[in-house]
Amino acid sequence: MSPFNVGIPSLILILLLAILIFGPKKLPEIGGAFGKTITEFKRSTSQLMDDEPSSTPAQPTKIESNPTDDSKA
Repeated sequence: MSPFNVGIPSLILILLLAILIFGPKKLPEIGGAFGKTITEFKRSTSQLMDDEPSSTPAQPTKIESNPTDDSKA
């Protein structure tokens, strides 16, 4: 039996307990905060995956300077 096997009666019981504990006015705020947290977590994990170093190292750019020698007068 899976630990996440939650049926409809269990979900109704959890919802009723949440309404009793937090009240019907506070539940939308809690849901919004939870949604923002999940969105930020997904954004952070995708940024971490994008920041992984690639298998080929980046080639350094060669900077050429053209110094002028004004001391030859």
